[in-house]
Amino acid sequence: MKTMINIKTDKDIKLKAQKVAEDLGLPLGTILNAYLRELIRTKEAHFGGAPRMSDALERLVAIVEKDIKNKKNFSPVFSNGADMDKYLDNLS
Repeated sequence: MKTMINIKTDKDIKLKAQKVAEDLGLPLGTILNAYLRELIRTKEAHFGGAPRMSDALERLVAIVEKDIKNKKNFSPVFSNGADMDKYLDNLS
């Protein structure tokens, strides 16, 4: 038998949660029921999401990937620390 749970939440949170559920192709009620089942089963509550890079980091990674592809902005291989120090001193 199904029953209703009424909760109070910010309107913005509800709308954003509905959008995420829609993006996942699921009704929000299905997601909430899955969370409740997991809570009952494990007696634990976990909050998190898949890690996502910020827009700035994505742009930086794209630049680095382009440099790697073009073999640009790489230091030479060093056989000892003194050669590395000399190379780095000459950069400034």
